[in-house]
Amino acid sequence: MTAEPREARLKRMAMRSWRRGTKEMDLILGPYADARLAGMSNEDLDLFDALLAEADQDLYPWVTGAQPAPARFAALLAEIGGFARQRHSARI
Repeated sequence: MTAEPREARLKRMAMRSWRRGTKEMDLILGPYADARLAGMSNEDLDLFDALLAEADQDLYPWVTGAQPAPARFAALLAEIGGFARQRHSARI
């Protein structure tokens, strides 16, 4: 199998971030992806890609802190949650 070119991967991941199953997760992951994907290392992209495979019904309580996140995603979800809160508070 041929490795996915980085540019195609970033485009796919950005689209998947904006086109989730719920509008809430679109508005959390989409802006984060737009701001951060291009600067991520391959390891960080692998982790974010794995996160994108998770169901929105699981992701939303993890990112909001309503439920504890799996250890492998905890730091990334904390970063995403902080980004979303900062973005939201800047708009008020």
